[in-house]
Amino acid sequence: MLYVVTGPPGAGKSSWIRAHAKATDIVIDLDLMALAMAGPGADHHAHTPALMRIVHRARQAAIHEAEHVLDTTDVYLIHTMPQAKARARYRRLGARIVTVDPGESVVRQRVRDMRQPTMDAVVTRWYRDHRRGGSHAVTPQASRTW
Repeated sequence: MLYVVTGPPGAGKSSWIRAHAKATDIVIDLDLMALAMAGPGADHHAHTPALMRIVHRARQAAIHEAEHVLDTTDVYLIHTMPQAKARARYRRLGARIVTVDPGESVVRQRVRDMRQPTMDAVVTRWYRDHRRGGSHAVTPQASRTW
């Protein structure tokens, strides 16, 4: 089964996966991939454009390969703001979309406390898109309450 975990930055998507995935499952998390590919002591969320270009390509390759094991392995994919083409692809794969959203005020406070200032614009875009129907909450979840 493919679980596509979506939600704004700071919502708790990685925490939701840690609470639900098993050791034998596959987790495709851009932030963790970037951290694994960055040099020692790298910031968890601030990476160079060169690194992110490589990580995005590696993520696409991982998604492509994971599609071949969905009948035997659960795959958890974090995709903050999937566009229509990606959502259609996930639907074709029979994905379960999980939206983690503890609420805009909580997210904005977490971003102020734990992320770079540029993430505030991503939060604004996520909520704007979500309100317009770009991301549909199939399974709304408040984070860090499980």
